Amino acid sequence: MATPPAATLFFSPAMTPAPRKPLLLLSLSLPVLLLLFSLVFLLSHTTFSLLLCPLLPQSPSRSANATTTTSPPSAAATSLDASMDKTLRAFHLSSSPPSPPPLVVVKTTNSKKASTKKRNKSLVKLLLRQTPRTRRFASRAAELFAPQPPARPCARRFFMTWLSPLEQFGSREPLVLETLFRWHPDACVLIASDTMDSPDGATKLSPFADRGFRVAALSPDLAHLLAGTPAEPWLASVRRGEVSPGSVPLGQNLSNLLRLALLYKYGGVYLDADVVVLRPFMELGARNAIGAQAVDAATGEWTRLNNAVMVFDRPGHPLLREFIAEFAATFDGSKWGHNGPYLVSRVVARLRGRMMPWLGVTVLPPRAFYPVDWNRIGGLFVSPKDRKGEKWVKAKVDSIKGKSFGIHLWNRESRGMEVEEGSVIGRLIADSCLFCNSSMQGYLKGKSVS
Repeated sequence: MATPPAATLFFSPAMTPAPRKPLLLLSLSLPVLLLLFSLVFLLSHTTFSLLLCPLLPQSPSRSANATTTTSPPSAAATSLDASMDKTLRAFHLSSSPPSPPPLVVVKTTNSKKASTKKRNKSLVKLLLRQTPRTRRFASRAAELFAPQPPARPCARRFFMTWLSPLEQFGSREPLVLETLFRWHPDACVLIASDTMDSPDGATKLSPFADRGFRVAALSPDLAHLLAGTPAEPWLASVRRGEVSPGSVPLGQNLSNLLRLALLYKYGGVYLDADVVVLRPFMELGARNAIGAQAVDAATGEWTRLNNAVMVFDRPGHPLLREFIAEFAATFDGSKWGHNGPYLVSRVVARLRGRMMPWLGVTVLPPRAFYPVDWNRIGGLFVSPKDRKGEKWVKAKVDSIKGKSFGIHLWNRESRGMEVEEGSVIGRLIADSCLFCNSSMQGYLKGKSVS
């Protein structure tokens, strides 16, 4: 048998391998297909996220994360806020960059600013124009302070200003008047106000007039009150439109000037409409006085005065003239307090030591009119909830009544607060009211006073 050729020793025709070309093409195209598939997946996911996700409801956790800036603070943050004043809170809240506000917020803010400017311009026209009532201001004031016999002359002159809308003269302001007349029944009270000098304003004051108390709301004549003072040229500049009213409500700034002008013209006592009177002012022991709002705990020296209560026994006092000159020289309608508490603080600080004794003006301690600061006043409107709270309220009432001639309610902070029955403020007013059953019913939250 012949030996086969070497080529057929290992491979027969049936065992010959298939061509490798298709397999090679498949192996090369697989990465390309995977890459195309990945691109299609990414494009589909992006399209879903951009177009469909906003239409789906978010989970609570996602919504909470998206509104972090408006979520309620934690218990620790609330406790911290309670111990800080508003300035510090504003500082801490602004320490992290805020997110851009929604467009609607910007529109609201701009609208509010425009509304404030519009009110300021209207008030300038209203207060600075001559009307039949403003022209009669001087004669009507003389009738109030020096009436014809047999009416008794005023034992003391008191002044208030009210440059707000008539409807804001609510239940609190008449109660303040009650406390004033409770301790000064022979006083005359002049309320400088264009809105209260009206039939509806007279109705609000009728409970006092009907009982023989001397109170009148008169439209102020600034030209008459500022004549011969350092603010007379300032008033002329305002009328010419050369003074910007600023962003602070103009009524507030004009009230600061008006109280100085009234005291300079007539002499007497100025009271804000949110100062509850607790004792006769004749017991002050000072003919001319202004109250300190804050003192340095280490030195006992005052650090800030306030103009909510001022006592000057005679017209033309030189310190009042200095106050008026400062108002005219440094008026800024966009800084809260600049023309009021900070103004009297600046002037007295310049005169402290060398001039104050000569001027015969006493700076009274905070307990005289400001026994509780503005950032703590809220606690005095709340009734006690247990025996410990009742003990604290009683001690606070006794302390204020024993040391203070009045208490400033800080309307800017407390106007929206309800006076709860049994609270410190409720008890102080109840002890000094005149028409207690009728006037305090509806003012106190809870049962009426019997």
